[in-house]
Amino acid sequence: MFDEADMTNSLAARGIVPDARQRDAIAALCALAGSTASRVESRYQGVYCHGLPGRGKSLVVDTAFELADCRKRRLHFHEFLREMNQRLVNEPRGDDRLGSVSKQWLDGIELLCFDEFHVHDIADAFLMGRFLDTAINLGTRIMLTSNYAPDGLLSDPEFHERFVPTIEQIKRHFRVIHFDGARDYRFGGKQHETPRFFAPLDAAARNALREIFLRYDSSGALESTKISAAGRPLVAHAVGAALLWADFETLCVASRSHLDYLDLAERWHGLIVDNVHTEWLTQAHTLQRLVWLVDILYDRKRALFIASDEPIHAALRDLEGAHDLSRTLSRLTEMQSRTYRSTLDETTDVSAATPSER
Repeated sequence: MFDEADMTNSLAARGIVPDARQRDAIAALCALAGSTASRVESRYQGVYCHGLPGRGKSLVVDTAFELADCRKRRLHFHEFLREMNQRLVNEPRGDDRLGSVSKQWLDGIELLCFDEFHVHDIADAFLMGRFLDTAINLGTRIMLTSNYAPDGLLSDPEFHERFVPTIEQIKRHFRVIHFDGARDYRFGGKQHETPRFFAPLDAAARNALREIFLRYDSSGALESTKISAAGRPLVAHAVGAALLWADFETLCVASRSHLDYLDLAERWHGLIVDNVHTEWLTQAHTLQRLVWLVDILYDRKRALFIASDEPIHAALRDLEGAHDLSRTLSRLTEMQSRTYRSTLDETTDVSAATPSER
């Protein structure tokens, strides 16, 4: 059990004094996930927190999730889609395969937390609509964070109307809270004592990346090595127990999906992304892959080091062609600050960490 005072104290320990919208979310989350009495009083089955990047949505929701004492699960939306699609492959044909798989997936979960909820694709929309119907019917409580208001989901005019029934479900069963604060909490922090991003692509950048790799992986192989990512080959500059060092062309210009990046994030504490030629970022598919990569590494609290021909923030600013680019800029800012604690930073003996598969 927890209440608003518990939430406020937990946030205060992280230096956060809640603004008006964050206080609204705290009250709603306590009603959703707190005492049985508060849940009975609430007519909502979920809380949907949306707004611009860096406004504290994930921080507030994650705090409530950590305090909740029940059978619960938190995951990033990409991870959820991977698991659902894997189950669908193995599910026997039937009249409602999605409903059956959704029930199996939800079995034993009382509280579900989705971070960075989004729907850009009609196939994902169909899956998500049936899943939410099932979760609501089962009484599963749900916390969501999103950069999109419910009406902004699946904005493609060709498909949007087909998702409207699910949007109406969200509005009916979720307390929708707009995080509209002016402050982006990811900006203004001190940079990490070890630089994360390097430009231009010169000898100094190359030496800096080499020093970073050897600091965490003194026994790693500083030689070209072929590995696999989600079953697809990937050639890396260097492979260690803690860090993978590869070119941007191999990681994001080549045809890859979020499944590749989930695989890499599960096997290494950080990635060194080398030789980023920023002209490639004007290609929509390449830019979208970078957005996926940053999202997944950030969600898993992995370290990210980038060497590019010009500063990466300057190159990304004002670009178009990818969903959620503003979130990427906000997260990249935090990932090079002292407040971002990656698993690489927290690993006391990285040499002992063994990736699950090479």
